[in-house]
Amino acid sequence: MRTIAVIGAGQMGTGIAQTVAANGMAVMLADIDLARAEAGKANVEKALVKLMGRGKIEASEAEALLARITPVADYTPFAEADLIIEAATEREEIKNAIFDAAGKVLHADSILSSNTSSIPITRMANHSPDPARFIGLHFFNPVPVMGLIEVIPGLATAQATTDRVTAFARGLGKEVVLSQDEPGFVVNRILLPMINEAVFLLGQGTAGIEDIDKGCRLGLNHPMGPLQLADFVGLDTCLDIINVLYRTTRDSKYRPAPLLVKYVEAGWLGRKSGRGFYDYTGESPVPTR
Repeated sequence: MRTIAVIGAGQMGTGIAQTVAANGMAVMLADIDLARAEAGKANVEKALVKLMGRGKIEASEAEALLARITPVADYTPFAEADLIIEAATEREEIKNAIFDAAGKVLHADSILSSNTSSIPITRMANHSPDPARFIGLHFFNPVPVMGLIEVIPGLATAQATTDRVTAFARGLGKEVVLSQDEPGFVVNRILLPMINEAVFLLGQGTAGIEDIDKGCRLGLNHPMGPLQLADFVGLDTCLDIINVLYRTTRDSKYRPAPLLVKYVEAGWLGRKSGRGFYDYTGESPVPTR
């Protein structure tokens, strides 16, 4: 693949764009308007400046990488893309509207994919002009650092589509986990119930934030505790995913923790809002309760 289109210039979309461009491919980056797309590219530039400051990348490499990312005002140029990656917020209605629009310009040999972390691929494929060329392609945050991509074919996805996307993912230097189209796929099917249960423990007063996170770091040898990780992912995103699991399976073990719902309602979304289970307004995070 030579040209990749990314829809969504937030943290995930810009991370995908940076990673793809770092591997020599041209990237078209879109969002709800050109200003958002340009802001996304500007965030990639900031990330590259930090890498240059740490000696991780040369200035000439960073300049060439940025030159391969082109913000676009609409989906019309995507007719030239070999692969379109949707990386919008984890709301099915928003994603479906994107697929309806992007599908109108999808080239006959191109693939339409979703970076969803939980929503069924088979269902969303109904909004693609060709479900055989629709697939899940789940990156992990931060994309340039994390070494894994989940590839999730839907019921109608052609084997050739799965093979091409798997080769693309491996070409980015990532390991691939192939998952069947089940709610949450592999990683989030395991991770989100753990995060949700940690919030239940906190809400019920079983232990405090620091002890819950310390228990998982030291007792499970995890690099980050579940509450700190939830703040990093975004509590709204965590709630969206656990709600998808709950609504799709109707299994009570996926019932969202009431405290997680309250934090989202309060706008305490984690690092991106400055407050979640930890307060991020100072020099280092501190527990909020």
